[in-house]
Amino acid sequence: MTVTEKNMANAIRALAMDAVQAANSGHPGMPMGMADVATVLFSDFLKYDPKAPKWADRDRFVLSAGHGSMLIYSLLHLTGYAHPTMQDIKDFRQLSSPCAGHPENFKLEGIETTTGPLGQGFATAVGMAVAERHLNALFGDDLVDHKTWVIAGDGCLMEGINHEAVGLAGHLGLGRLNVLWDDNGITIDGGTELSTCEDIPARYRASGWHVVSCDGHDFDDIRKALSEAEADPRPSLVACKTVIGFGAPTKQGTSATHGAPLGDEEIARAREALDWKHEPFVIPDDVLTSWRELGEKGAAARAEWNARLDGHKDEAEFKRRMAGELPDGKAMQDYMEGLAKDPPKWATRKASEMALGAITAALPEMIGGSADLTGSNNTKTPSTKPLTKDDYSGRYIYYGIREFGMAAAMNGMALHGGIIPYGGTFLVFTDYCRGAMRLSAIQSARAIYVMTHDSIGLGEDGPTHQPIEHVQSLRLMPNMHVFRPADAIETAECWALAIKRDTGPSTLALTRQGLPPLRQDVSANLCEQGAYRLKAAEGTKRVVLVATGSEVSLAMDVAAELEAAGHGADVISMPCAELFDAQSDAYKMDLLGGDGILRVSIEAGTTIGWERYTGLDGLRFGIDGFGASAPIDDLYAHFGLTADAIVPQIIEKIG
Repeated sequence: MTVTEKNMANAIRALAMDAVQAANSGHPGMPMGMADVATVLFSDFLKYDPKAPKWADRDRFVLSAGHGSMLIYSLLHLTGYAHPTMQDIKDFRQLSSPCAGHPENFKLEGIETTTGPLGQGFATAVGMAVAERHLNALFGDDLVDHKTWVIAGDGCLMEGINHEAVGLAGHLGLGRLNVLWDDNGITIDGGTELSTCEDIPARYRASGWHVVSCDGHDFDDIRKALSEAEADPRPSLVACKTVIGFGAPTKQGTSATHGAPLGDEEIARAREALDWKHEPFVIPDDVLTSWRELGEKGAAARAEWNARLDGHKDEAEFKRRMAGELPDGKAMQDYMEGLAKDPPKWATRKASEMALGAITAALPEMIGGSADLTGSNNTKTPSTKPLTKDDYSGRYIYYGIREFGMAAAMNGMALHGGIIPYGGTFLVFTDYCRGAMRLSAIQSARAIYVMTHDSIGLGEDGPTHQPIEHVQSLRLMPNMHVFRPADAIETAECWALAIKRDTGPSTLALTRQGLPPLRQDVSANLCEQGAYRLKAAEGTKRVVLVATGSEVSLAMDVAAELEAAGHGADVISMPCAELFDAQSDAYKMDLLGGDGILRVSIEAGTTIGWERYTGLDGLRFGIDGFGASAPIDDLYAHFGLTADAIVPQIIEKIG
């Protein structure tokens, strides 16, 4: 019997129903509703090879509606990826299975990005599309010529980040980006009319997108719409009118299929309605063979691409960039040696700009940007001309006031490969970026966040702009390295560490105010251990002062007054607590001191968390309320962050 497209799509529906039912948890409705669209996409449009999941010129497919994860798990299995196996699918949502509740790219090849938080997959795909156009401008069609396809739901399009991503993609004219909207009119609460009356196609058209619609259960109509989207030079939204839970006789078209198992009785009736006469988790040989033949189609395109790459004049450089390997060179060391000869009094945001000048000249894979704060974040360098729809070879993106969209796009660029993205805004606005920063950490994306104006030191802008809890809250995020350097040399060292790190994101917290130079020795990267002894006690050691960033120079002033009073004091600079925590116990105890030593922390932010270093009997100087609007010196005095305020309290404590 001839295997029809409907038979192939029903294989997806059956696996989705069965896996969710077995787990007694999950979202069967979306995979069942979008099975027809996905079948056409994977049959006729998507460029992929299951035998080479990391093939550099594959199309990128992003399931932004990550709750419908059984859609991508089914597709990966059916088309012949090594994983998930059928047993993996049977164990859906169990600890032993790579088929997690939402797709995780570190568990399965073929998952391009971890999704689940609605809208972020879409916005991440924008970054992937930027990466493709940029690398195409550099290496040409022979090496880089692919598309980015997204399946997104109503929730993805409602989220605020969607407006940011849509605006950016339209402005940059990302015509290789095609979004397939699962237009089923249903959210968890019920019909979308409960919460929105928005004319979504009109919004997209107004943002510079091409929009086309189709019947999401008519294979020919789907194919026609996807062909039109593929051919249009603008980013495309394909509104696929679907029925959520298609095939479930009493529940399709309702929110009952969205986030719960259908139940044994409904699944049995759905099998009858779909004419699917097979036991749970059984795919008949003819259907599976048809899917596997589709999966084999990409091998020829990959072979042709490999032939073009072999011997290409840019072969070595292309491979280096896509592998994330850094080139050999001494640019940073030469730069730091120059700093050491004449140490400047710079704000660390300025020190960052100067370090970036050397870095971006040496690393062409660096693409920077700022959320409308270029002149404040100091993120643009002479090597980074603007990236625009007229010139994708540029290396600097003007993101506009789109902090969340910027961070998600950075994830997309990092995950695509060939690019190390960095982007800036004020540290306080990490609140806007946090969802994407968390996904950077979860999926080990090599994204670098340049966050300036890092404390009350920004002065008169007041408490709305003065970070208090932000640095410490970012330190709480697993796999995020937070760097708060104290001077120009530490800033350069922290940049070197952030670039070198290929297992996760980094955040640089940088000052607005100028800071005195504290170091001249650049023979080794002292920041690499997270903390180091900047000054050793001159007299008998009684106190260890631990500080970060702008407060390290304050700690040096405090130490000088303590020494003058006969109390020996070490000063420890701790630019990265995460790296310090990874050191040996012996190293940590050597820095922090043992019994009889008073440990004191100084940081212009919350004191919560510093007790892990000071102990409960230590002293912690910081700010546990909101800031205020005033000149910087007045603020530091007001909050007791001066040597005059701190020294007496230390002397009283040590007796």
